[in-house]
Amino acid sequence: MSGPVRFWPQASAIARRDLDRERRSSEVVWITIPFGAVALLLIPLAIGTNEKLLRDIGPGMFWVVVLLFGVLTSVRRTSVETPAQRDAVALLGIDPAAEFTGKAMALTVMLIGFELLVGAAAVALYDIDLTGWPWLLLVIPLVAVGLAELGTLSGSIATSVNAGPALIPFLVAPLAIPLLLGATQGIEAIHQGEGIVSWMLLMAIVVLALAVAGVLTARPLQETR
Repeated sequence: MSGPVRFWPQASAIARRDLDRERRSSEVVWITIPFGAVALLLIPLAIGTNEKLLRDIGPGMFWVVVLLFGVLTSVRRTSVETPAQRDAVALLGIDPAAEFTGKAMALTVMLIGFELLVGAAAVALYDIDLTGWPWLLLVIPLVAVGLAELGTLSGSIATSVNAGPALIPFLVAPLAIPLLLGATQGIEAIHQGEGIVSWMLLMAIVVLALAVAGVLTARPLQETR
């Protein structure tokens, strides 16, 4: 019992620390969310006002912007965390797996907030069909958790090999394809009256695999910093 009892308080403390840092900087609220909304606004200006075309590409553009947010946030968090801060966490005896979990939890909260706010803008700009919207209550958290795990794991890898945050986009973008594919194709399947369970299962498997990989590699990655 001592392991889980110690693990979750540590993970929660790390998550609160990251969210408190974000609250103080307000970078997501005042910079990243407006950036995402502007990115969605610029696309119709570039391709014209064909309503059918905008409605068709809207969901895909939204999920790409969500991916970019995940990458940008992961890059920022990795770049602002100094070696002294990482050493302090290690000296405090924080379980590396709990640290990974806490960081992923905090990024998940940020991603869900981003998805909800920018998603509302996407619906307004692209007149997205919300048929089968209850499924979004599952899709949105799955994408958020998966990208959060992937961003956190990529940041740890980049730090361990001294490659800096520049490596993160090259790790996140290709590995996020199953998540984006599941989200876009799942919604498309709903609109066509087809089953969405297989796409949700794909996303759930990816989320679980990333969680296992992050927990198992946390300590080895910490030791190579």
